[in-house]
Amino acid sequence: MEIPMTAIEMTGIVDEHSQLKLDGFLPFSGPKRVRVIVLSPMDDEIDEISWLQAASQNPAFAFLADPEEDIYSLADGKPFNDEI
Repeated sequence: MEIPMTAIEMTGIVDEHSQLKLDGFLPFSGPKRVRVIVLSPMDDEIDEISWLQAASQNPAFAFLADPEEDIYSLADGKPFNDEI
């Protein structure tokens, strides 16, 4: 028999001892058995420079090296002056 459960979203931090510390108080008292799902950012996040290097070397963008793609020059457009 399954026990009906309710979901509570709360943030917290995992300390250097791998212990979960919640940022607030739970809306019920214990002791009470709970089920926990932890969502954590991926550690293998790619930094911006690595992402830009990977994109610049990706063969999907090789067509940009074609001279026909150079449709703009430094003489095109007008300077942008952010003045009020």
